[in-house]
Amino acid sequence: MRDDARDYRDLFLRDVPMMDTRAPVEFVKGAFPGVLNLPLMTDLERQKVGTCYKQHGQEAAIKLGHQLVGGQTKTERVKAWAAFARANPDGYLYCFRGGLRSQIVQQWLKEAGIDYPRVVGGYKAMRTFLLDTLDEALGQCRFVVVGGMTGTGKTDVLAQLPNALDLEGHANHRGSSFGKRATGQPAQIDFENALAIDILRKRAAGIEQFVVEDEGRIVGSCNVPLALHQGMQGYPLVWLEDRFDNRVERILRDYVVDLCAEFIAVHGEERGFGLFAERLLQSLNNIHKRLGGERHQRLLAIMQAALDEQQRSGAVELHRGWIEGLLREYYDPMYAYQRDSKAERIEFAGDEAAVVAYLRERRA
Repeated sequence: MRDDARDYRDLFLRDVPMMDTRAPVEFVKGAFPGVLNLPLMTDLERQKVGTCYKQHGQEAAIKLGHQLVGGQTKTERVKAWAAFARANPDGYLYCFRGGLRSQIVQQWLKEAGIDYPRVVGGYKAMRTFLLDTLDEALGQCRFVVVGGMTGTGKTDVLAQLPNALDLEGHANHRGSSFGKRATGQPAQIDFENALAIDILRKRAAGIEQFVVEDEGRIVGSCNVPLALHQGMQGYPLVWLEDRFDNRVERILRDYVVDLCAEFIAVHGEERGFGLFAERLLQSLNNIHKRLGGERHQRLLAIMQAALDEQQRSGAVELHRGWIEGLLREYYDPMYAYQRDSKAERIEFAGDEAAVVAYLRERRA
């Protein structure tokens, strides 16, 4: 049998398959990318065992656990664990602290003829390792921020850089009031874990300078780590510029054409379009107060007409009306003010090609 794992860095760098034996409620609160949840106990079973432990001690709790997870239930769970072990012979299993639950799963697998190693310290130790990884990077690495008006393509710039950290990608959100996607956002802990693993792998490849997009404290429902966000208020800034018509086309692509296709792919043609239209209208309504009543109603009417035409014929041209209005009357004045307030930090400004070239050279 392979030894139990203690090298968390190696586990994440090699993307080793792992089986999480915690209860589903624990897994949902936070997990690691690609890990499969095959619990020893359901949420209800775990709750009963926990209550027994508090009232009668460990021995009674273990006895109850064996009663709850016995017979056919045990057989089915061992079968699922064995299938994972056979499909992933280089993998590991873990529970919360690497204690009793993972040891029981390990023992039951052994009784079924499979020796399978576990992660010493379990989820808690691996999570602590990732938080330390993030803190170390913020203290030891250099960062540069990419800013720019709405629709200039900051995410497109990041996609071309091997040293970029895509916060919006990890958060599954485009960062603005219109940024929600068809699929939900990860839990906060999942977001942090994925970001830390991204940093770990890039540093292992020799990267010590990172590029991030200028973000607010929150990307949708995901909080940017406080130390990173605080650092972003002082890091050097590169300002991305583009023509107004290009920005309109990019927003049309991202927030209308691609988002609609995303909803349809997830929910089907009819329901998908309805949910897409609902999302777009709700996004505009979310900034109702900031727009003011008259402007909100005017842009809402244009958006509704554009959605009606899109549903009828598939044409998206009318959407340019509300996009142009939002940029000129809302986003551009706000970003122009932000640019002025950050002017002393701007070390370079240019279009996409120039900014990408500059950031690549800056990294060298």
